[in-house]
Amino acid sequence: MEEKRYHPLQILFDLIIQVKHLFFPALILFVFNYDSTNAFITYGRIVFYISVAGMLVYLLLKWVSYKYRLDDTAFHLYEGIFTKTKQTIPFTKIQNVNRHTTLLHRIFKVTSIRFETGMVGDDSTVEFAVISLNEADELEAYTKQAGRLEKEPEAKGKEGDATFSEEIGTPYPTPERIIHFTPTKKEIIKASFTSLSFLGMITLLVWAYFKITEYIDVEEQVVGIYSLITSSWIWITLTAVGLLVLSIVFGIVTTYIRYGKYEISSDQERIYIAKGVIEETAFSIAKERVQAIKIKQSLLKRMLGLAEVKLTVVGGDSDSDKDKQDVSSLYPFLPVKRAYEMIAEILPAYEVTEEMASLPQKSLWVRLVRSSWIWIIGTGALSYFKPNIWGWEQAWWVISIVLTLLILAFEVIEFTNTRYTLNDHFIQFQTGSLTTTLFVSKREKIIEVNVKRGILQKQLGLASIKTVNRAKPVSHRGVTDVPIELAEEFYQWYMGRRKEIKVE
Repeated sequence: MEEKRYHPLQILFDLIIQVKHLFFPALILFVFNYDSTNAFITYGRIVFYISVAGMLVYLLLKWVSYKYRLDDTAFHLYEGIFTKTKQTIPFTKIQNVNRHTTLLHRIFKVTSIRFETGMVGDDSTVEFAVISLNEADELEAYTKQAGRLEKEPEAKGKEGDATFSEEIGTPYPTPERIIHFTPTKKEIIKASFTSLSFLGMITLLVWAYFKITEYIDVEEQVVGIYSLITSSWIWITLTAVGLLVLSIVFGIVTTYIRYGKYEISSDQERIYIAKGVIEETAFSIAKERVQAIKIKQSLLKRMLGLAEVKLTVVGGDSDSDKDKQDVSSLYPFLPVKRAYEMIAEILPAYEVTEEMASLPQKSLWVRLVRSSWIWIIGTGALSYFKPNIWGWEQAWWVISIVLTLLILAFEVIEFTNTRYTLNDHFIQFQTGSLTTTLFVSKREKIIEVNVKRGILQKQLGLASIKTVNRAKPVSHRGVTDVPIELAEEFYQWYMGRRKEIKVE
C-alpha cells in the first residue's frame, strides 16, 4: 500500500494534550491577573500567544510529515519534520495488540491501537493514537494474516514482491472466538466488596473537603454539621447508615465502570480481553508468548473463594505499571473453580493440579531460626531505647512478645501454604503467607534454574530452588527449604529440556 498520513483528528488530540500543559499558565496570566498592567504579565501573555501559535504550526507540520506504510512483511514508519527517519517493524515481531478507547475517542467514533513487540527502544511499539474503528480492525487482521503467511511461506503460493492484498480494506477471515467469561451482576457486587472500592468514598470526601477549604472557609459550617450529628443518637444512626449506603453504591458503581463489560475470549492463537464501560480497553496476547501462569489469592479472596489469574508474557512494552498489570491479568475476581477450568480451556497446553506435596517439618525450624534475627534485633533495640507508651515504662517487653508471636504466625502460615509438585513437563508451586501465589510453568518455557544451599540447609538436607522465565522484567520464582531429593530431581528434570528444544 502507499504511504498514508495519520487520522486528521490526531491534530485535535495532540492539541488537547498540549492544552493541559498550558492550563495553569493561562489561569495565572488571564484569570488571576486579568486586569494587571505589570510588565511581567504583559510579556508573559505575548510569550504565551507565540507559544500557542508555534504549537499549532508544529502540530500541523507533524501531521503532514508523519506517515506510515504497510507491505507484506512489516510496518514502515516515516517521522520527522526537518530531519527524516524511517523505522521498519516486522509483523512477526508483534506479540501483543492493545486498544484503548477514551470518552473523547467514543465521541468521535475512533479508537487507539498499539502493536507491541519484544524489541527494546524506539522500535518496540507501533502506535496509532487516533484511528477509525474499521481501520483498526483491518490493521489488526492484516498484521495477523501477514505474520502467519510470513511464518508459513509455503502457504502464500506466490513469488516475488506481489502482495496478497492490494488494499488494507480487503476483509480477512477472522478466527472464531470462544467467550470464556463475562461477570454477572452478583460477581460485580462481590468484586466491589473484595476490592474494597467502597472505601474510596471516604477518600473522595476527604479530598473534596481539603479542595474546598483551599478556596472557601467552611470550617464553621463543618463544625456546625458535626455538632448537629452528634446531638442525638438518631442523627448519628441516620448519618452512619447514609454513609454506609453511599459507600456501597459508590463501590458498586466504580467496580461496574471498570469491570461491567469485561469479557475474556480466545481463538486458536490468541487470548482476547475487553473491559470498560466509559473508557474501553481491549488487548490480545499470543498464546505462544505465555511463559507461566500465576494464580494469586489475598486472605479476603481465599475467604470468598476468589482468585486472580495472571499470565507471565514475553514481550509487551507498556508505558506504566498499571498497563503491565492490566495486560497480564485475566480477571482479578474469578471463582477458584472457574479459574482452573478457564486455564484448561484457554491454555490446554498447561496443566494445573490441586494435588501438591507439603514441606517437611524440618523446613519450619529452618525458617524460624532464619527469622529469629528479626526478633533478636527488634528486642535488642526495644530493650535499649525502652519506649514509654502511654506512661507504661515496661511496654517494650510486651511489644517484644507481640513481635515474636507475629513472626511465628507468619512463618507457620507461610510454611503451611507452601506446596510443590513436579511432573514430566511442568513445575508447580505455591508460596506466600497472607497472600498466596500459585506458579505454573512448562519446562520448555524456563530459561534458567538455580539450586542453592545455605549452611543450615546443608545440615538438615534442604535446598532452595529458583526458576527464571522470559518476561519484561525477567520473572524469578522459587521455593526455599525443599528436600534435597527434590532439588536434585528438579535439576535433572530441567536437563531433560534439551530433548524439547528445537534448533532451526
